[in-house]
Amino acid sequence: MALADIFPRTEGSAAARPTLTRTYGELPTVQGEGMVALRAWVDEIAALTRPARIHWVDGSRAENDMLLREMVDEGKLIKLNPEWRPGSYLARSHPSDVARTEARTFIASEREEDAGPTNNWAAPEEIRATITPLFAGSMKGRTMYVVPFSMGPVGGPLSHIGVQVTDSAYAVTSIGIMTRVGTDVLREIAGGAHWVKTVHSVGAPLQPGQADVAWPCNDEKYIVHFPDTLEVWSYGSGYGGNAILAKKCFALRIASVIGRDEGWLAEHMLLIRVIDPAGRAYHIAAAFPSACGKTNLAMLRPTIPGWRVETLGDDIAWLRPGEDGRLWAINPEAGFFGVAPGTGQSTNVTAVETLWGNTIFTNVALRPDGDVWWEGLTDEPPAQLTDWEGKPWTPDSGRPAAHPNSRFTVAAAQCPQIADDWDAPQGVPIDAILFGGRRATNVPLVVEATDWTHGVFMGSNISSEKTAAQEGTVGELRRDPFAMLPFCGYNMADYFGHWLKVGQQLRFDRAPRVFQVNWFRKGTDGRFLWPGFGDNSRVIDWIIRRIEGEVGAVESPIGRLPHSADLDLDGIEVSQADLDELFAVDAQLWLREADLTEEFYRTFDGRVPAPLWAELAALRYRLQRA
Repeated sequence: MALADIFPRTEGSAAARPTLTRTYGELPTVQGEGMVALRAWVDEIAALTRPARIHWVDGSRAENDMLLREMVDEGKLIKLNPEWRPGSYLARSHPSDVARTEARTFIASEREEDAGPTNNWAAPEEIRATITPLFAGSMKGRTMYVVPFSMGPVGGPLSHIGVQVTDSAYAVTSIGIMTRVGTDVLREIAGGAHWVKTVHSVGAPLQPGQADVAWPCNDEKYIVHFPDTLEVWSYGSGYGGNAILAKKCFALRIASVIGRDEGWLAEHMLLIRVIDPAGRAYHIAAAFPSACGKTNLAMLRPTIPGWRVETLGDDIAWLRPGEDGRLWAINPEAGFFGVAPGTGQSTNVTAVETLWGNTIFTNVALRPDGDVWWEGLTDEPPAQLTDWEGKPWTPDSGRPAAHPNSRFTVAAAQCPQIADDWDAPQGVPIDAILFGGRRATNVPLVVEATDWTHGVFMGSNISSEKTAAQEGTVGELRRDPFAMLPFCGYNMADYFGHWLKVGQQLRFDRAPRVFQVNWFRKGTDGRFLWPGFGDNSRVIDWIIRRIEGEVGAVESPIGRLPHSADLDLDGIEVSQADLDELFAVDAQLWLREADLTEEFYRTFDGRVPAPLWAELAALRYRLQRA
């Protein structure tokens, strides 16, 4: 379908092409039928948005350096002291543009029930009529960048391609870190590879002679996903989560739809390789909601002698059944877009070491020596800083120096424990899948699912407790099934069913084992019962020994629990009383939780697959007999 059919032309946009004052760089010389379609699409986007210039991004180092220099000259970036942070920059966003705009994020499927109750749904024709006038002329006075990118190694069997047009150089440089950008991608398109269309505008057109601002954006914001045509349109925000459309928008919301149709999974998961003292390697994928230790596990440094962890990915994994009956996974991203606060020497030294240079920081604080700082980077804050809004700051200021959602964008290859083959096109075979949330009560430190269906049941019920629950009250749960609640591009009940179908494509003896973990259980006195961080490797050790059949398990109503004697606790102090509490299963509390699960399932109007209802009934039966 042509863009003109999707977005009817508005008054004043009758010309087939905008009038361009100049074109940066060279037009791509790649030839092929796919390029004809791409050029036509770019021309139509330009006719709608009417930029002053078009720049086809080639992904070169020289181009990236040019864009960074231009943003520094325009006051949009601050170059950090190269002595402390070479090749690195600080961006300060507008205070109204600091996070994902989930309330303004829509799934525009033809049928509302296909979006489901956990998504904001919009009728495609109605939302197009709403955003068309916003995009009309939205890039006036600006450069429209055309960014061809690959999620996963270019040409890889598990990879997919997209093209983003944007009027934000900040977005271009960030996409260059987070994906594979360049002419190789155009060759794939020219050869007939399918590509996802993504359009982004900060929504701040410039009139002739009008001065730009450091962070252009618009108070009106939209992110609209069209799963039936595989498109994303984002308007009004320059923040990374809303502007790097390759990330959550494509790699999860749109890719989850592609995965549903093609028989694979696009997941909000980290990937790691765990190597035991004997040199045996195992691959683990793990899904955790925000603030549940995901990045720390992705960059885990085990406290058990002889164990090593290699990082494969920290945020997104694409998992596909292989011909060998195993589940294979890649990290489709090329970089890390991480939350800075809480990342420090005592919590995640690997992440800190990754940020030695070549990093774009957003909304962190600036030190007088030209380096950056955020809460949690060091135990003691500097005596004075410039905060994320450019205001003077001291420890007595009574406000955070860095925004709580401040970010770093850095290449994955800089991680000191990145696996040598982290970007292997074929991916890695998955041995175990972990699901986790932040639960102060009820959920044990680790529990093993009895089979794949039980594991899907676990994943569908992942949740974190709100403040009241952290004080010991069960009931106030923030649901985040599979850690995908904000990111699933279609009805989550159908998504649960898709997980069950994927399991049917795996050999029963080669499918990943599924576990639920909880690093955050508290005692009745409010203490954390488990030390966490590097000591979480002790749970991983037990999981791997379960996979190898080296240790047994205790059957419980909710799944298989460790014998406490099988946990390697050498070097840490966890009392037997704390261990008993870490693995306690209170039947009455779990029956109440089963009621909450039923309540949650019923929000999907009968679409939750029958096997999950059967799992819920079986759980209740076991609890009532406990």
